[in-house]
Amino acid sequence: MFKHLNKDFPASVVVFFVAIPLCLGIALASGAPLFSGLIAGIVGGIVVGAISGAPLGVSGPAAGLAAIVLVAISSLGSFENFLLAVVLAGAIQIVFGLLKAGIIGYYFPNSVIKGMLTGIGIIIVLKQIPHFFGYESDPQGDWAFFQVDGENTFSEIINSINNISPGATLIAIIGMAILIIWEAVLSKKGKIFKLIQGPLVAVVVGIIYYLATQDSETMGISADHLVNVPVPDSFDSFMDQFTTPSFAMIGHPEIWITAFTIALVASLETLLSVEAIDKLDPHKRTTPTNRELFAQGTGNMVSGLIGGLPVTQVIVRSSANVQSGGQTKMSAIIHGFLLLISVVIIPNILNYIPLSVLAAILFLVGYKLAKPALFIDMFKAGWKQFVPFIVTILGIVFGDLLIGIGLGLVVGIFVILVKSYQNSHFLHIEKADNGGNIVKMELAEEVTFINKGAILKELNKLEENSFLIMDVRKTRYLDSDIIDILDDFKIKASEKNINIKIISQRGTVENPDSYRQFFNLDINPV
Repeated sequence: MFKHLNKDFPASVVVFFVAIPLCLGIALASGAPLFSGLIAGIVGGIVVGAISGAPLGVSGPAAGLAAIVLVAISSLGSFENFLLAVVLAGAIQIVFGLLKAGIIGYYFPNSVIKGMLTGIGIIIVLKQIPHFFGYESDPQGDWAFFQVDGENTFSEIINSINNISPGATLIAIIGMAILIIWEAVLSKKGKIFKLIQGPLVAVVVGIIYYLATQDSETMGISADHLVNVPVPDSFDSFMDQFTTPSFAMIGHPEIWITAFTIALVASLETLLSVEAIDKLDPHKRTTPTNRELFAQGTGNMVSGLIGGLPVTQVIVRSSANVQSGGQTKMSAIIHGFLLLISVVIIPNILNYIPLSVLAAILFLVGYKLAKPALFIDMFKAGWKQFVPFIVTILGIVFGDLLIGIGLGLVVGIFVILVKSYQNSHFLHIEKADNGGNIVKMELAEEVTFINKGAILKELNKLEENSFLIMDVRKTRYLDSDIIDILDDFKIKASEKNINIKIISQRGTVENPDSYRQFFNLDINPV
C-alpha cells in the first residue's frame, strides 16, 4: 500500500480539495448540517477506503442521494431519526454484499457507463461556470437542472456572465493557467513538479491572492465565495457537531422503508461508479464488488452512528483521483485523514480558499470525462452504441443520475430487442421447377417470443406451391410461441400447397402432423 506513496499522496491532496466543497455543498443541498457532509467524507475516505478493495475509488456523500436525504429528513421528523435509517441502510448493504449482489453492476452496457461518465463531466463543467466567475454563492448546491429557486443550470450561467466578479474570475483564470502549464509542461521537467501537484499550487496562489486583495472593493473576493468549513471555538463545541441516531424509532416502518431506499440507491450508484472507474484505471484492475458493498455498508453504519450523511463510491472524486495519478487506495485513505486534520486544526485556513480556484480544478476533471473525441468515437461505433450513450447523457444533465442510467438502460434493452427481432433467422430463396419457390430458413441458436413477429411475417409471405426447408440444427432453445405459430401455419400451408421439410439433429421430417410433438422430442422449449 505504501509502494506508490509518491503518486498517491499528491493525488490525495487533489481529491481533498475537490472533496471539501462537495461535502459541504451536498450537505447543504440535502438540508442537513454542513458538518454531516464532512463526517461522511472522512468516513468514506478512512473507513470505506481501508475495507474496500477498490484501487482508485473514493467514497463520500453523493449528490445523487441529496433529494432522497432532503425528503427523508422532513418525513422522518428529525435528523436523528434519519441517522437511524442510515445505520440500518448500512446493515442492509452488508447483507447485499454477503448475498453476492455485487454482480448487478456488470449488467449495464458500456455505452450507458460511458454516457454516465460523460454526463457527470458535463454537469461538473456547467455547474462550475458560476463559481468560476464569482457569481453563485451556493457552494456546490443545486445539482439538479431545474432548481428550487426557480432558476435552471443555463439561466444561472447567463446570470453569472452578466454579473462577473473581476477578482474571482482573475484568480480562476490564473489557477486554470497554472493547472494547464503544470500538466502539459512542468510535470515533464522534473520530479519536484510531479511531487508537488498543480492543484495544490493553484489553491495556495488562490489563498495568497485573497489575503492580498481582501481590502480591495474591485479585485477582492467576497466572503460568500470562499470555502465555508464550520469553525468550532472550543473542544466542546467541536464535539457538539457530532449527532447520534434515535434508536427509539427502530420499530417504525417508515424508518425501514427509508433505510431500504438508501441502501438500494447507494448500492446501485456504488456499483456503477465501480464499473466506470475500473474502465478509467490505466492498469485495468477489477474491484471486488461484493467486498465493495460490504465496505460501503460498514461506512454507512459508522457515518450514521456519528452524525454523517450516507456514503457511496462517487464519480467526481474517484475521477479526480485517476486523473491526478493515484495508484492505490492509499490516496483515498490519505484524503480522508486530510479532511479530518483540516476540520480539527486548520478550518480557518480552508475558509480562505476561493471557490473559483476549485472550479478551475473541477473544470479539468469534467473536461477529461467529457472530451469531444469521445462523442466522435461513440458516433463511429454505430447507432447501437451512440443512441444509449446520448440518451444517458441527456437524462443525467436534465434529470439526475438514476434517471439518465434508467433511460440509457431502457434504450439499450430496446436495441437488443430490435437486433434479436432481426436476427431470429436466415432466409435464402430459390426458384423451383414447378414455378414456386424453394425457401431455406435457418433458425438462430435461441428463438423466443420476441422473434415471433419476424418469423410469422416470413411465413405469411410464402407463395403458393413453395417448398419450405426449415433448418433447426443450430437451435438450442425454441420458444413454445414459435411452435404454436408453426402448428397454426400448417392449415394455411396445406391450402397454399406449401410443403415443409424440417432438418434437425435427430434427422429430417416432412410435413409433420404436429410440430409441437416433433419439437418436444427434438428441442425442449421452456
